[in-house]
Amino acid sequence: MLSVLRVHLPSDIPIVGCELTPYVLLRRPDNTVTTDDVPESAPLDGHFLRYKWYRIQSDRKVAVCSVHPSEQATLQCLGCVKAKIPVAKSYHCSPKCFSDAWQHHRVLHDRAASAVNENGNDEEEIFGRYNSSGSGVINASLTGSASSTSLTNGSTPLYPAAVTQRSGGETWFEVGCSKTYTPTADDIGHVLKFECVIVDAETKQPVGHPNTILTSRVIPAPSPSPRRLIPVSGADMLGNLQSDGRVSSSGSFTVLSYNILSDSYASNELYSYCPSWALSWPYRRQNLLREIVGYRADIVCLQEVQNDHFEEFFAPELDKHGYQALYKRKTNEVYSGNIHTIDGCATFFRRDRFSHVKKYEVEFNKAAQSLTEVAVQTTQKKAALNRLVKDNVALIVVLEAKFSNQGADNPGKRQLLCVANTHVNVPQELKDVKIWQVHTLLKGLEKIAASADIPMLVCGDFNSVPGSAPHSLLAMGKVDPMHADLLVDPLAILRPHSKLTHQLPLVSAYSSFLRGVGLGLEQQRRRMDPTTNEPLFTNCTRDFIGTLDYILYTADSLTVESLLELLDEDSLRKDTALPSPEWSSDHIALLAEFRCVPRPRR
Repeated sequence: MLSVLRVHLPSDIPIVGCELTPYVLLRRPDNTVTTDDVPESAPLDGHFLRYKWYRIQSDRKVAVCSVHPSEQATLQCLGCVKAKIPVAKSYHCSPKCFSDAWQHHRVLHDRAASAVNENGNDEEEIFGRYNSSGSGVINASLTGSASSTSLTNGSTPLYPAAVTQRSGGETWFEVGCSKTYTPTADDIGHVLKFECVIVDAETKQPVGHPNTILTSRVIPAPSPSPRRLIPVSGADMLGNLQSDGRVSSSGSFTVLSYNILSDSYASNELYSYCPSWALSWPYRRQNLLREIVGYRADIVCLQEVQNDHFEEFFAPELDKHGYQALYKRKTNEVYSGNIHTIDGCATFFRRDRFSHVKKYEVEFNKAAQSLTEVAVQTTQKKAALNRLVKDNVALIVVLEAKFSNQGADNPGKRQLLCVANTHVNVPQELKDVKIWQVHTLLKGLEKIAASADIPMLVCGDFNSVPGSAPHSLLAMGKVDPMHADLLVDPLAILRPHSKLTHQLPLVSAYSSFLRGVGLGLEQQRRRMDPTTNEPLFTNCTRDFIGTLDYILYTADSLTVESLLELLDEDSLRKDTALPSPEWSSDHIALLAEFRCVPRPRR
């Protein structure tokens, strides 16, 4: 007979919007063990599995901390309540929590005050008590029924009419009847119960006792403050990137580059400071999707996208938002694990803004094999391949714009755009391999540029800090022959050093923060390194903080209109390490708005 051996949930804390998929281990009538479902439509030996989810509604309401959502709230910010800021953001688990978060938290008050002033209300009436104390006014405590009226996150829960059971001050409401369940805002602060029972297919009656598990209290999905688009070309307005509107004008376009941190690399050992629930893929994928979609970029270049995650999640989900997807999986001559967990580069573009013209795939392993055939002695070929073959790839896409800013003198000219997306994932000690891969990519792009008059973008995670030889090659077009990185070259693949050049007029997009004019630039300049013209960091973990990611463009055919604001340590809260509950990668997203400009006549 069919029997249930084990039921458990892979994630210890349920989060609003993140699907819960229990692990159910079954023993079939033939004594084989399986995790395959047995639905009512396909019973096994006259039996099937029935699932139900319940919300346990206690008479004692519970709020959760907005900073540490796995902790119960003990105090509430009264200013948030008066300013009609979403109530979930007003809760804190301790006075220290509120004090530590104040610099970040006060941004909510400032924005609410700005909105209030626009409507002609008196700011002092709402925010004066905060300003007078210097550290905020808080509701002293949240206990029992005294705080119950404010714990529904601003809305009245609507529960199903059917009540399964009520005992000991608890009421169980049925909220789902399938194996999976996605918590909603109504579930915040409540425990969920999953029930699995074997049912007789003929009588429809349960057979034996149900298997049940209880979750922790449901927590809201953390929501970081939205990053603004900062004009660098002298425009007067700052743009908020929201999902309900575009920020780019008809003749410009936006490009996003983002290493999303592959699940295969996101281990609890490596990122022990990140809560396990925030590091789990079911949570991170939803948080990453919300972030990516919220930027509404016309072109999206993602790195570290697992093969299965591209096919099963990102491609279909972004398709719903109007994106066409292209993907290049890393080669796997070295990798010996599951082929589905190999990551790669994914490029998406909005179908209403661009059409696909051509795709080039660069496999650095093949280039390594060609190089060793002609440039390495026979006795060194095996060692050379072991050093050079790292499975990295680049995805180069040629797109045609469906919009135009050519002007009256060239109304019918096709506007093409070449976008390269890569991840140079090479150990830091193999400096020669990293330089060689970047040089190989640039030489390939030079060939494309020679065959067509086309603007170019080079996006990706190059695992190279500003001032390194790969960065110099990208942004300066050459490498100083005396550069320290060139000392590591056991295969002599970088010699002569004079060959380490290219003719593409590439410029780093974010250097425009130091050259541009416009509102809001001073704050961004403090987040830049003036000696390298790059951000202070794009990657931020406990062990490393620095810039590894870049968007470069050909300056003779493109100009930067605006840039996505950079994060600073205050934006990452006190911990200053990624990933976190708010930001689901150890990298930050880069986004630039460009406009095509006529090339100078030769």
